[in-house]
Amino acid sequence: MVTARTLESKLASLYKAGKIVGGVYIGPGQEAVSASIGSCLTWDHDIFGALIRDQGGRTAFGEPMLDATRSYLGSIKGPSRGRDGNIHRGHPTEGLPAMISHLGAMVSVVAGMLFARRIQGRLDGVVGAASVGDGASSTGSFHEAMNLAAVENLPLVVIVANNQFAYSTPTDRQFACRSLVDRALGYGIAGHEVDGTDLLASLEVVSKAVNDARGGGGPQLVVANLLRLSGHGEHDDAFYVPETLKNSSLGRDCMAVAEQQLLAAGFLTEPEIEEWKTEAAEEVQTAVALAQQEAAPDPFADDWIVYASPELAEES
Repeated sequence: MVTARTLESKLASLYKAGKIVGGVYIGPGQEAVSASIGSCLTWDHDIFGALIRDQGGRTAFGEPMLDATRSYLGSIKGPSRGRDGNIHRGHPTEGLPAMISHLGAMVSVVAGMLFARRIQGRLDGVVGAASVGDGASSTGSFHEAMNLAAVENLPLVVIVANNQFAYSTPTDRQFACRSLVDRALGYGIAGHEVDGTDLLASLEVVSKAVNDARGGGGPQLVVANLLRLSGHGEHDDAFYVPETLKNSSLGRDCMAVAEQQLLAAGFLTEPEIEEWKTEAAEEVQTAVALAQQEAAPDPFADDWIVYASPELAEES
């Protein structure tokens, strides 16, 4: 959480300084549930379909920080070799598919990857997690994927970060059910609901869902209620968010809540937290400085194959 918040604050500053081409989408307020997902999965074994506000989960899952800085700054050494949008990055062969902007589609991708592994006989002990927002849960691809996963009893965990807005559309204009978790019953799968501003609660609920899926319990739907503490992207001032919502329990900063919880439980001391923040700042600065020195792709000399095997790239 500390690393993700520090990195994204730096990326936001670079965007405002005109150093980043394209959008910057950060996840303040969503780091607790995101980090909980990533920490329950294993790199190069499980599958994680991260969304635009999942830097906490990406970091916990094992994505190198240089992947983020190189992608945002257009380095040819980034995972997409500077050829795709800065958030469309991943390592598909290691279980981190590149993000699709139509976020509901990520559930289909992860379900498909799980189904492919079953056909290949490589599904034992594997969990696939897809993280989407409340807006993505209204799309057709979301429902199709959830239905497929339920029918096939896939070990899929879908985390819905209910951050109260699909861009600027509030939840009362998106769905009429009491809670998104009620949809789990319709799909015939297990449903869980959690306060996404609470780190310890998020860890408990998400880890249970992952363990249940890994143990043969079928798909799991986890709805984490929270508030996006920034605009949809750095281009958006979020003027449409009411002050009453910002000042509600949903508007708590999960980072501050987590620090209080860990200090109160005796897991950490204040000097240790400050040391983490200092280390994160140094790591971020190093990664940004390196990416800024690296070349951008040359459209006249380079091929445009991304995420292909070295053999295929060589043949092309």
